[in-house]
Amino acid sequence: MAKKKKITLKNPFVYQGFVSPEYFCDRTVETEELMANLQNGRNTVLISPRRIGKTGLILNTFYRLEHSEKEAVCIYLDIMPTKNQHDFVQLLGTAIARQVLSREKQALQRLLAFFGSWRPVFSSDPLTGQPTVTVSIEPNQSELTLKTIFDYLAQSKHEIYVAIDEFQQITRYPETGLEALLRSYIQFVPNAHFVFSGSKRHLMAQIFSSPDRPFYQSTVSMGLLPLHEEIYYDFARRFFEANNGSLAQDVFHDIYGRLSGVTRSIQLVLNRLYETEKNVDSIAQVNDTILHIVNSSSMQYEGLTSFLTDNQLSLLKAIAKERQVLSPQSNVFIKQHGLSSASSVKTALDLLLDKELVEHTPTGYMVSDYFFGLWLNRHYF
Repeated sequence: MAKKKKITLKNPFVYQGFVSPEYFCDRTVETEELMANLQNGRNTVLISPRRIGKTGLILNTFYRLEHSEKEAVCIYLDIMPTKNQHDFVQLLGTAIARQVLSREKQALQRLLAFFGSWRPVFSSDPLTGQPTVTVSIEPNQSELTLKTIFDYLAQSKHEIYVAIDEFQQITRYPETGLEALLRSYIQFVPNAHFVFSGSKRHLMAQIFSSPDRPFYQSTVSMGLLPLHEEIYYDFARRFFEANNGSLAQDVFHDIYGRLSGVTRSIQLVLNRLYETEKNVDSIAQVNDTILHIVNSSSMQYEGLTSFLTDNQLSLLKAIAKERQVLSPQSNVFIKQHGLSSASSVKTALDLLLDKELVEHTPTGYMVSDYFFGLWLNRHYF
């Protein structure tokens, strides 16, 4: 992970990625805890629903580590797009190569010499213009390359911090031995410390809490709750006031409540409001902004629903209409919304959960994306 230069944003409400601590709200306690875990050799499992801010927490922690330990090497990879062990190893290799390239070009040449089988492709980042690299490996070399990667990490003189985001994705791989391989390699690299983060609690629990799985009792755990409303309001208010504007607390309370404290969704609304409004003092301004977000996402939502069966779409629409459903398989809910049998509802619900279109919270099932839920209601009812 390359060291970041100080950046001043025109719009301070970042809703994708991480820029710097200046634009990152709170998480002071969580950042300190994660830093302490890593610096003291405690590999960490970080579990939270999507869009709450776990990736931002990791990158904020890495930012702090890079500035407190000048020789620290921080490597982040999101494995959600990977489909198998080969994809995983290739993505890990590319993340390492890019980190090395960001530090020293000569070091990259030594890295590539270490991995004689890697085929590097050099290019420029389309956004920053900085040189970047992608490595390619033969599919039948993935297991050997994974071992070589850990050999390379072990011989490094640096402290290395690796975050593997959406780690539960490895349970979808056709190969069954990757967990055991990773566990066996990690325990012999004392200078490398890991964060395994994921959004699917039951899958992450199976990996790390089952006595018959390789990672059992090898990590400490962290969870992540929504940001505290008052702290979040103070963070947001200061940016509006610094621009000679204002953000009314009751209006922010409405935003926070409607969006259930989901950081990414709130940031998107604040981003739009900051762009279009100087003084935010009415719910009508929030309604207009949310309507704009929903309308501008219409083509994306059309695409999402086009791949669903009639049963799946009917269930999704019913959940959207209710906002929150305690028991989608109950006779009352099925009859009220004209759904098929309980068994067909369960089949549809499992797929919607798997695709993360619906999430299961302690208080019931709901459409994962608040704006998508509004679009479904406006579009179908």
